[in-house]
Amino acid sequence: MNIFIDFLKVFVCGGLLCVIAQIIIDKTKFTPARILVGFVVSGVVLTAFGLYEPFVDFAKSGATVPLSGFGYALAKGVQRAVAEKGLLGILTGGLAATAAGISAVILFAGSFALIFSSKEK
Repeated sequence: MNIFIDFLKVFVCGGLLCVIAQIIIDKTKFTPARILVGFVVSGVVLTAFGLYEPFVDFAKSGATVPLSGFGYALAKGVQRAVAEKGLLGILTGGLAATAAGISAVILFAGSFALIFSSKEK
């Protein structure tokens, strides 16, 4: 029963982040790119103020999978690297923390580009 509650929290919290994004898309004239960047920046800012960590502890992957979670990962990577390497960690920490995800995106995007051909609408 406990795993069901965890799945429910992940689904609801991740879904709420998606609902917020959809409302922004529907009610504003922001481009999707600006909305995506806004979510990443909000994840960084909320992490910097210590507000995103409790959300991650509660929602788990419901908070880390959406784009605000990418911002969270960047900020946590910078925090760790600054603690270990000093100010040089500002430049290296975010990329080191998110390297696996970025590499996966490049690998999958390249693979799909080779397998499938694009078509005009």
